Amino acid sequence: MKRNEPGDDFRRAEDLGPSGFDPHAPYRPVEPRTDFLVVSPTESQDKNLALLAHLSGCLAVVVGSVPGFVGPLVIWLIQKDKSKFVEQESKEALNFQITLLIMSAVAIVITFLSCWMLFPLIFIPLLMQVVFGIIATLSAANGTAYRYPFNLRLIK
Repeated sequence: MKRNEPGDDFRRAEDLGPSGFDPHAPYRPVEPRTDFLVVSPTESQDKNLALLAHLSGCLAVVVGSVPGFVGPLVIWLIQKDKSKFVEQESKEALNFQITLLIMSAVAIVITFLSCWMLFPLIFIPLLMQVVFGIIATLSAANGTAYRYPFNLRLIK
């Protein structure tokens, strides 16, 4: 039977303390968990383009003349082969803007059929566009992928 020498790496459980932790062991850093991200952006330009794709819907509400899907559509068409993160985020923003466009059309029809009694329904898609657009913009600014809580994913 071999004796434990001071240079051996073999230690008894009593030597490790009550929890089995060895205070003299070399430090080994733990890799951060990244499996919750679909794609991680590699450059700050990718983050900025994804941020702009989400923010363009909010800007369309402020400007009032350009539909919200134009910004994400342009970014998706230009960047879809260059960056996976920008492609994913602009596609998500584009699908959300199309969903809101459909919701707006339904709200207008319901308002018209109710003889303008349900007029406040028209503002619900606009409010959702601003609130979820800001949340998605902040998420893209941090470099994390964002999925809208409800979305018709028409563009795959």
